[in-house]
Formats: sequence, C-alpha cells, structure tokens
Amino acid sequence: MLLHHYRFAPDPTLFDAETFRTELAGSRSPIAPFKAALAEIQANLDERFRAGADIRDLVHGRAWCLDQLLAIAWARHAWPDDGVALLAVGGYGRGELHPHSDVDLLLLLEDDDDAPYREPLTEFITFLWDIGLDIGHSVRSLADCTREAEADITVITNLQESRTLAGPERLRDAMKARIAPERLWPADRFFEAKWQEQIARHHRFNNSEYHLEPNLKSSPGGLRDIQMIGWVAKRHFGTQRYEDIVAAGFMNDAELRILSQGQAFLWQVRYALHMLTGRAEDRLLFDHQRTIAELFGFHDTPERLAVEQFMKRYYRHVTALAGLNDMLLQHFDEGILRAGEALETVALNERFEIKGGYIQARARSVFRDHPSALLELFLLMAEHPEIEGVRADTIRLIRDHRHLMDDLYRDDARHQHLFMALLRSGGNVARQLRRMNRYGVLGKYLPEFGQAVGLMQHDLFHIYTVDAHTLRLLKFIQRFREPEARDEFPVAAALIHQLPKLELLWIAGLYHDIGKGRGGDHSILGARDVERFAERHGLTLRDTRLVSWLVENHLLMSMVAQKRDITDPDVIRDFARTVRDETRLDYLYVLTVADINATNPTLWNGWRASLLRQLHAETKRALRRGLENPPDRDDWVRETRTEARSLLAAVGADLTRVDRLWESLGEDYFLQYAPSEIVWQTLGILAHGGFDLPLILVSAPADDMSDGGTKVFIHTRSVDDLFAATAAAMEQLGLSIHDARIATSSNDWTLNTFIVLDAQGQSIRDGERIEEIRRHLVEELDDPDDYPQIVTRHTPRQLRHFQVPTEVLIEQDPANERTVLELTAPDRPGLLARVGRIFMEQDIALSAAKIATLGERVEDVFFITDKAGAPLTDKARQQRLRERLIEVLSVAG
Repeated sequence: MLLHHYRFAPDPTLFDAETFRTELAGSRSPIAPFKAALAEIQANLDERFRAGADIRDLVHGRAWCLDQLLAIAWARHAWPDDGVALLAVGGYGRGELHPHSDVDLLLLLEDDDDAPYREPLTEFITFLWDIGLDIGHSVRSLADCTREAEADITVITNLQESRTLAGPERLRDAMKARIAPERLWPADRFFEAKWQEQIARHHRFNNSEYHLEPNLKSSPGGLRDIQMIGWVAKRHFGTQRYEDIVAAGFMNDAELRILSQGQAFLWQVRYALHMLTGRAEDRLLFDHQRTIAELFGFHDTPERLAVEQFMKRYYRHVTALAGLNDMLLQHFDEGILRAGEALETVALNERFEIKGGYIQARARSVFRDHPSALLELFLLMAEHPEIEGVRADTIRLIRDHRHLMDDLYRDDARHQHLFMALLRSGGNVARQLRRMNRYGVLGKYLPEFGQAVGLMQHDLFHIYTVDAHTLRLLKFIQRFREPEARDEFPVAAALIHQLPKLELLWIAGLYHDIGKGRGGDHSILGARDVERFAERHGLTLRDTRLVSWLVENHLLMSMVAQKRDITDPDVIRDFARTVRDETRLDYLYVLTVADINATNPTLWNGWRASLLRQLHAETKRALRRGLENPPDRDDWVRETRTEARSLLAAVGADLTRVDRLWESLGEDYFLQYAPSEIVWQTLGILAHGGFDLPLILVSAPADDMSDGGTKVFIHTRSVDDLFAATAAAMEQLGLSIHDARIATSSNDWTLNTFIVLDAQGQSIRDGERIEEIRRHLVEELDDPDDYPQIVTRHTPRQLRHFQVPTEVLIEQDPANERTVLELTAPDRPGLLARVGRIFMEQDIALSAAKIATLGERVEDVFFITDKAGAPLTDKARQQRLRERLIEVLSVAG
C-alpha cells in the first residue's frame, strides 16, 4: 500500500528496458546480462540511499526494476498457451522490495492440470535462481488458491496483495473473484483471525516495543503492525490506497501522517540493515546499531551517545505506531464491525459514560470545552476498576486535544488537584499512568517525563528505555499490593500496606530516573525536578523532603547491599545514619525492590532478595536501638558465640572440641557468620574424619525460604591459588559466585564460604545436583597445583560488542584493617579465576568479595590484605596491582 498521497513514478535512469534487451540480444548466455543488471540496479539504489534519496522511491523503485526484468525473463520462455500468469504477491505484491527481501511470486494456472507447463515452469524458476534472485514461489491453480486460501489466513493475506507481472490479467481477476470477502473470509472473520495472529506475535516480544535488539518487522510497532492496518482495511473496503481509507472515516489525515512517517523511518533502517549485512536482516542487533547511527548522521555528545539518539528516534516511532495500531484496530472492531450491536451504556457524569465496558466521551467537544477532562478520564478509570479501557473514538479525541496541555494548563490548580487525586485514588495507578503515556498525555502533563520517552542506555543492563523502565517500576509497586505478591515479595508486600502515603511512592517512582540523558548525576537532577513537582502540587514540606530524598538516594540501598559487607556493624550503623528513620527505610526498600525488578528480568534473584531483606532488618534493628547506641563489636562477637554454643550443646556436640576449634578462628569469624551458619560449619568440621581431602559442605536455602543462595563451605589447607581454582571449578559447574567470605584459621586452614546460583539466577535445591557440586569440588580442589589452565569459552556476541573499560579503585577500610578494591570490568568467562591468580601473583590475601554482574560488565568488590593480614597502604604496590588487573582483564575473552 502506498502512504500519504505518495505516487511512485517509474524511473528509466534506474533501469532502461530497451537498452537491456539490446544487450541481451548480443550476449551468448542470458544469465550474465541479468546478473549484471541486478548488480547495477542495486549499486545505483545503494548510492542513492547514501545520498539521502526518498526511501519510498528506492523500495518501490527496486520492485519496479524487478517487474521489468521478470517480464523480460518470462517472455524468453515458451509457454504453451495463455493458461498461466506470473503474479507478485505479499510484500512484492504491494510493490515493496528492500535490497535482500524475498521476491514472492505466484505462478497461477487456470486449470488443475499442470502437465503442459511443467517444463517451462521448471526452466523459468531455475533461471531465476541462476541469476541470483532470492525468490519465494508457489505454483497454484485457481482451484488451489480457493482451497488453500480458505484453509490458511496467511495464504489469503498474501493473495489479496497481488499484481500481474506477465501473462493474462484475467487469471488474477478470476482469482480475486474466488477469494472475495463475500465468498471467503468476510471482513469480520478475517479481522478476528489477523488480530489473534498479531496478539500471538506481540506476545513473543513480551507485548513491548522496547527491546535492546528489536525486530523491525515483527516487534510491536514494527512493519507488521503497519501492514496489519492495511490488510484489515483492504479486506473491508477493497482498496489498496490509504487515502480511500481516510475518506471512509477509518483513519484521519493526522494518523495517516504518523503511519507514513513511521513506515519511512523503518524502511530507512531496514534498507540500511540489508545493505550493511548483505542479507535479509530484520533484527536491529547491537552489531549494527552504532554503524546505522553514524550512517544516519548522529554524533556523540557529552550527554548522549549517537547510538542512543538514533534508538530514541526508533522507539518514539514504534511507540507511536503501536499506539495507532491499537486504536485503529479497536476502532475497526467497535465502529465498523460491531456498529449495529446494542451495548449497555452507563453515565458516569456529564462528560463521560461507560459503553460496553469501555469509557467514552459523551460529546466530541468534551476536551475542547473541558480541558481538565484529559486528566479526569484517567481518574475515573482508577476509581472504576470495572472499566476495561478507552473506546477508540475517545482515544482519537485525546490525541487530537492533548496539545491543550501547555504551561498554563500545568499551572492550573484544578489540574494539579486531579493529578494528585489520581495518585491518591487507591486504584491501579500504574495502569492509568501507562495509559496516559500510551496516549501521549503523561509526557504532556509532565514535560520532564516527556524528555525521557524513548531514551535508552546502550548496555545490556538497562534493557528498557527510561520511560518503559519507570512504568515497569510502577507496575511492580502495584503488584506488591496484590495478595499474590506475598509469596514472591513477602517484605515488600507487607511494607507497602504500612506506608503512610502511597502517593509519595508513586511520585518517587515516576521521578527516580527522570534526570537521565541530561548530563550530570541523574539522581540529583531528578531530586530537583521532584521538588518542583511537589511545590507545584501542594505537598507539605515534610513530604517534599521525603520524595526528594528517595529520588536522590534511590540507588543507595542496592549499592550498600551488593557492595558493602553488611555483616559489619559499622556498615549498618553508617547506612542507618543516612536513612535516619524507619519510614524512610520502608519507602526506600519498596522502591529499591521495584527498581531492580523493573531494570532487567534477570537481575532479581534469591541472593539479592536475601541481601536486601537482611539490610532492611539489621537497619531497622539499629534504628530502634537508637543511633546513639551502636552495637559494640565485642558484644556482637560474644552474643554470636554464646548463641552458637548453646545450639551446639542442644544437639550434643563435644563442647571441648568446639572450644578448641574456635580458638583458631579469630573474632572476625564470629562477625561474619550467623550462629546457625557457625553451627553448620562447626559440626561439619568436627565430623570430617580424614583431612586428606577437603571438606565441602553445600546447603540450599530452607524449603520455606523463597530467596537466598546456595552456600558452599570449603575447609582445607590454605593454598595460594585456592580462590582461583575454586572460581574456575564453579564456572565449570555452570555456577555463578555472588558472594565470598574468605577466612583462614591461625593453624592455616581455610573457612571459605561462597554463595552461588545457577545459570538462571536460582538457588540449587535438588539433592542430586548438590551432591554433584560437592563431589566435583572435592575432586578439583584436592590438589589445586594440578588444576589445568582455565578453559576460556568464547565470549558471547553481545558481550563482545561492548567495550567496557576496566577500572580499579583502591581505598582503605581502617575500621576493619583491610583494603577495599572495587573492580569494574567487561564480563568474561573465567574472570574471577583470573582475578584470583593475580592476587596470588601479587601475594595478596582475600578476606571477602561481593560479586555483581550487570549486563555486559561486572562490578565486584574485594576486601584484601597482604599475606601478613595488613592493609595494602604502599602506593607503588597498589599501582602494580591496578596495572596488572587492567592488563589482564581488558583483553577480550
């Protein structure tokens, strides 16, 4: 279908048929001239593309050139009569061909008997392959077309987009008559089948336009969604032209413009992909995004990479197209197919009513006469959960009037009251904010949010645009309110019902990332923005300070849990001093859990859940105790030892042997572990009869625990490269290390504990798998000197694409008499083993580690000392360590 008053004009400078026929006549073999012509046409088109030619001329121009060549090729074959025709179908039937698109052909026979045509058909198809055309072809009689079209929605879709390239037009006319809506697939049945097809296709892409590596054709908002509108409208109205559909009232001119501009952009990207890859490629992979951004003239700026600017344009187009697709198909269903149905209508007020379960405006002038209704509509939906959605005509009215939301509108106290009433409604606020964003209202009312629409970060960690991530965060907040959340998110589900003002959490969620893409610290920029919002919307000074603090510190709890040693009382005390009161702590916990889950589906796991739960509980205990009464380290050690000893006595342990063992462990051991862990380890060591093999204990979280990681405890003679060997062995098992506590007794025995998860980020609970892990580690760690060189697997394609600089930050932790090394590096197989070997080379002892993999990079924290247990204070030694880590870890795996 041709969009927005466009008419393709054949261009003889692309292909001159008469000149080609002359060259063909003088050639020994027809294959070479055809091949040369195809190559020349494509080179000419590519040159025009790079020069900025209208993409429609190129896509339709290639189809026109192929029309001429195929007609000439057809004429060179001896057809017995006029009972066969060559038709273009599908995309080619629409007159659209990208550089490496399939050339979809139908060889249409008048009769079922194909015997007279077999030889020329075979010769013709073979010839097309010989000249290098990627064809998709079928040979069908008129009866075949009828039978197969009736059985398969894909066939009828393909056939209704057809053109005759050679042979008698009457065959296509006969085929069209046989598959006409009054005979096959009437408009309502066709629409329902295509709608279900689209629903299934969107489901494969999680019903989201926002993907790191989207599919231009099949992702929501992609080319298929544009084609879907055309297919449905053509089946009903019987026209190829969108202008006719506009005239019929199915679409207006503004919507046609959105469709036309969106298709032109997607065509440009698709053409570039085909040209760059040399194949029919529809996936906008990382490998190509930077190249296409450069090709399209985008340049890096201090605030934003060129590729991020390019992808922002992509996301904005597909978001607009996806929304338009939804609205037009709903309009088609409501206003055309079901126009005669009697639907129950319930008045809500003077401006709105519910019709057939959907809200609609009672007059077309409602938004013009009452601009506040642009917000009132969403408040009504929040207050009436039985409303299923917005009727298509009203969605169109919203789109046509959202421009009314200017500065005067935003400064109007009535509108501010309506927006706050929505946040305080108690309904599904997240759903209404998503609808506001879908219809372009949220970014109009909150321009700072509008700046974040379509804004991406080019990494594997943030897999959604800023607006999509924010709306997902709000969706998780709503999810915490549902009864089903008690199992998966027990703490968040309990806390969210205790928060004094839920609207403050909605506001903090809306603004937490809103400062991204503007340069500077997005948390600080967002805090300033939310303060202006709070002032404009009449929040109290206390509430303003809370939402501002939440936005500015929304990363704090996650950072402390994942990068600090939360078994250290000083860490808990410092975090509690920052939080200051339990209410702030509860708000921050819920916001943090929602933020992590909304960032990347693979990021939330049982171990992160247990870290946050532990940090929340310990901080709440510290706040209740009072910040002026911090726990004494000696008291902490004494209480832990007493409780652990009592538990051991209860199970009949030999307390004399227990005391003898504990004498060699040192006080730090009792700070690092809970009494239950100490009991588990102590009993294991005492029961381990022979010391010729390492003791390996593996423990899954308790059955009634929904989170936590699998613990692996290793007790063996201390060996220099034990950590490197352990890391390599665990990787061999397909395990990822998320936490490590490394301790050595005074008699040189290790007490190393690792928290591990499987490849899916889950704890290991299966008994056979646990025994396999234990046995494998015993075998590999029996003699680490014999451990083979680390086997490096190929680095995954997505990881190879990202160039993450290796950064090493070394600081001191005087309270614990150790050095803290923070490492940011590209994620590579065997990375921890490499780090362990470097520590061994540099005579460094590791006491603990916090491991975090964030997309394409790792952000690990290591707590280290020298072999004598002293912190690394020598600057030259620190520099040698830093340089060695950068040297080894910057090399691609």
